[in-house]
Amino acid sequence: MPSLLTQIAWLFLLAIPIACVAWTVTHEEIFREPREYCIDRSQNCKTIWARKFFYLFTCEYCFSHYVTIAAVAVTGYRLLIDDWRGYFIAGFALVWIANLYMSLHALIRTSLKAEGLEAKLEEKKLEQETLKD
Repeated sequence: MPSLLTQIAWLFLLAIPIACVAWTVTHEEIFREPREYCIDRSQNCKTIWARKFFYLFTCEYCFSHYVTIAAVAVTGYRLLIDDWRGYFIAGFALVWIANLYMSLHALIRTSLKAEGLEAKLEEKKLEQETLKD
């Protein structure tokens, strides 16, 4: 079993690609059409199982669990305990850290968008003032 410091480093580093994949699939333009299809299916499918299945692709928190399962399966990452319980702990810890990263990313993007909009409004005001003069 690697040292606790190594395990913690893996935790914070492995959560980065998990967050990246989960955010990209559930928010970015490149996956807009499949996401819109999944949104429609999550609201209009006849069975609850089908609705929940399609919902998974629209929620970054939900989807991050599945990305985490894949990441743990590929890397064999375990946290604290060197058996199945280590996989279990690692999975939930990775989801938590990945969702912290995604929340921080959303906060920064929102802030940057607001600043951009404020700058555009200020620019328009200046243009209107120069046109009046």
